[in-house]
Amino acid sequence: MLKSIAAGQDEPTASRTEAAPSARWALASLSLSMLLSSLGTSIANVGLPTLAQAFGASFQQVQWVVLAYLLAITTLIVGVGRLGDVVGRRRLLLAGIALFTLASAFCGFAPALPLLVAARAAQGLGAAIMMTLAMAFVGETVPKAKVGGAMGLLGTMSAIGTALGPSLGGVLISGFGWRTIFLVNLPLGLLTLWVAHRALPADRPRPNAGRPGFDVPGMLLLALALAAYALAMTMGRGSFGPLNAALLSAAVLCGGFFLRVEAKAASPLIQLTMFRDPALSASLAASALVSTVMMATLVVGPFYLSLALGLGAALVGTVMSAGPLVAALTGVPAGRIADRFGARRMTVFGLAAMAAGCLMLSILPSTLGVLGYVAPIAVVTAGYALFQTANNTAVMAQVGADRRGVMSGMLNLSRNLGLITGASLMGAVFALASATTDIATARPEAVAAGMRTTFAVATLLIVVALGIVVAARARRSRLGAEPAREE
Repeated sequence: MLKSIAAGQDEPTASRTEAAPSARWALASLSLSMLLSSLGTSIANVGLPTLAQAFGASFQQVQWVVLAYLLAITTLIVGVGRLGDVVGRRRLLLAGIALFTLASAFCGFAPALPLLVAARAAQGLGAAIMMTLAMAFVGETVPKAKVGGAMGLLGTMSAIGTALGPSLGGVLISGFGWRTIFLVNLPLGLLTLWVAHRALPADRPRPNAGRPGFDVPGMLLLALALAAYALAMTMGRGSFGPLNAALLSAAVLCGGFFLRVEAKAASPLIQLTMFRDPALSASLAASALVSTVMMATLVVGPFYLSLALGLGAALVGTVMSAGPLVAALTGVPAGRIADRFGARRMTVFGLAAMAAGCLMLSILPSTLGVLGYVAPIAVVTAGYALFQTANNTAVMAQVGADRRGVMSGMLNLSRNLGLITGASLMGAVFALASATTDIATARPEAVAAGMRTTFAVATLLIVVALGIVVAARARRSRLGAEPAREE
């Protein structure tokens, strides 16, 4: 798999023989980076009950073990991407892998909950670097004609890490204790660091006079805005009170100050003029909407399967694994399809498949049961894999080498914001449509009604995303910016 992606079909045989092994190892290190960061996201969730018992803490307290990791990624992912553009992506990625590995050790040996939360925040910073720069490095490690396949491989590794986390975490906790869910990252992190150190291309030397500055005020304001928004969407356990409103207001205020600072900065964190490109703005907006919908499958699915269909915990887990399994199997093929037929065209096709799958999810489960749930989920997930790979490929192919880090950060940020928003928004839609204040005690008919309404709304959101992308392509074509032939 790595060999076929790393070696370009149109390169001369001699250069391919010399370059392909190094490119394969570099791609392997990027894949491991993506696997580790996604594994860190999902493996801790299964350990929350054990952590609450081990530290004598409440659920609200131990949930910060998960929240600190996600907050660090969300708030810093754009800043670290830009920092990689400025100081060199290779050295920053190596530092990120090392930080993630060291923070995993601190997590595993943490004697108290506050120290564990702090170590998880540091681990999240390392994960943000790994996720962002892994995507940014693709353009430097594989031929342009193979970028889609490489992006698909990274998506596959992310899906594998997300799917593997709960099951691996459960095995480790039951057999060796909760500390091993963090210590397992040590050998994997050291292997990733060794491969990346040997295989990643060296940073290009840049004279000090031509080196851009780093926008520290912009990064701090953006981090504050994103942190406030993420907390507003995740705190309150389903209710939206004064604290959530205050956090949301703070997010808007910091966001406004950020835009003013960026407009005047000599070397801005984000060049606001790039949003004049309708295709880029549409890609980021569509990514956020699609991620919002994907979170609905994780929020609503377990309740529907257990309460409406009456499945036991083991069967719920088995059925819920269908989505990540499809994502893992379709990531690389989706990338190759994007390379073959054009990334922008396949972005539209992926969205259309997602819309069809969401519509089926709102109709079929009530008549076909488990099969009516699994089949549409497979369609939605396959469409998501194609959209995500094609969308990322289309965006990264158009950005200059000096902005790949920040653009990769923005793509990851749009995805994370969609997931955070989806957990709150789609959960609220589900609860409202179920006409109950406590989903856990709702009647099967009410849960089924909530399922139908939630995925009807999800279908509408995907249609909106599809309209945004198609309208942007039409506008770009009218402006004469559309390439004559898609890469």
